[in-house]
Amino acid sequence: MADVLEDSRDKVQENLLANGVDLVTYITRFQWDMAKYPIKQSLKNISEIISKQVTQIDNDLKTRASAYNNLKGNLQNLERKNAGSLLTRSLADIVKKDDFVLDSEYLITLLVVVPKTGYSDWQKAYETLAEMVVPRSSHLLFEDSDSGLFMMALLNFSEAFIAWIHIKALRVFVESVLRYGLPVNFQAMLLQPTKKTMKKLREVLNDLYKHLDSSAAAIIDSAMDIPGLNLSQQEYYPYVYYKIDCNLLDFKV
Repeated sequence: MADVLEDSRDKVQENLLANGVDLVTYITRFQWDMAKYPIKQSLKNISEIISKQVTQIDNDLKTRASAYNNLKGNLQNLERKNAGSLLTRSLADIVKKDDFVLDSEYLITLLVVVPKTGYSDWQKAYETLAEMVVPRSSHLLFEDSDSGLFMMALLNFSEAFIAWIHIKALRVFVESVLRYGLPVNFQAMLLQPTKKTMKKLREVLNDLYKHLDSSAAAIIDSAMDIPGLNLSQQEYYPYVYYKIDCNLLDFKV
């Protein structure tokens, strides 16, 4: 995302949303999505559903990033002309800021040149060209004697983040059952300490829960990694703990 948005921290922050809200708000108001991940299914099936979804998103983003970088490289090496067909001329005097989707979740606006004879086929088929095409997002921006310039939009940072948080919730539940057994008698909590209070918080939590596990100093291995999410097990404590990092702006400006 940083590459697409020219390494602008403000622009990236504006687009790091989940279900239309900032990441901290989404986490603090998190509720399990029953429609996407039915709790009547087994834990294995739920994890497989999420794994398949996230893997597809990861592959799609890699493909789009590669296509973007290739296009960016080509554009830097070409001298645009103000004359000629839409395929070769500069679009600077045609495309405006208002033609792109701004202030939204991670949407990618694509510009496509379509021959006039193919307008009908384009309108019928563009929504099926990729899984993440936004329905009814195609609009004719400009046309010359031979072809037209259409825009269409793709998504999807929000879906990946939502799936990631569901995985975190799933892992907390599974790890809690494995440690403390059934019937379920535990409560998940979300804590957001500052760096200065982190050490003190660890000490307080350790005093409260050290009776639950005398081997808390040991390190355990992660049992469930899903491609693209970097979910490897972190520090081990007498209580179940998973870190959620909302600071995704990990690049230099």
